[in-house]
Amino acid sequence: MDLRDHRQEYAKMSLELEDLDKNPIVQFEKWFEEATASKVSEPNAMTLATVGKNLLPSIRIVLLKLFDQKGFVFFTNYGSSKAKQIEENPQAALHFAWLGVERQIKIEGRIEKISTAESLKYFLSRPKGSQIGAWVSHQSDIISSRSILQNKFNEIKNKFLEGSLPFPSFWGGYVVKPVKIEFWQGGKDRLHDRFEYTLENDKWIINRLAP
Repeated sequence: MDLRDHRQEYAKMSLELEDLDKNPIVQFEKWFEEATASKVSEPNAMTLATVGKNLLPSIRIVLLKLFDQKGFVFFTNYGSSKAKQIEENPQAALHFAWLGVERQIKIEGRIEKISTAESLKYFLSRPKGSQIGAWVSHQSDIISSRSILQNKFNEIKNKFLEGSLPFPSFWGGYVVKPVKIEFWQGGKDRLHDRFEYTLENDKWIINRLAP
């Protein structure tokens, strides 16, 4: 299939240095709120890139569940493929594609587990079905059929029909602590606006990048 003529012009907005907050987390929050207000589908969906000791990069979509000045938090099974790569190489990249508003954000930084208390707090806030799902799936393992998952789900559901589920020790959160954050605004004729925040000596330095 020839896709050379499959293109879209970006011309909704431009981005200047004076438009940006000096703090990239504050700027992220502003853009996130604007993406939400613009009805961008799943604005907290982000691509997570990790690289293990085999040096082969791997990507997948995860959901951002918390962000603050300390970093960006998501939750997963600690026995998953991504968790094994993180253990081997605790560096990660995140990417948000909000193409409905012609924006992208790229984040790079060190990744580490959050506290058990923080993970428990979020686990207890999840719907019961999602709590059961965390117990059922040995994430990334090979399974012969979906019925195995469904049967295990029903078993746990019936076991804890009246009571609350215990917290799974193999499940919890990670925080990506950023050292670089790039804000990308689509521009006409592919002259996109790109600004990169780099953390140097605990201060954020902002530079414009060529598109």
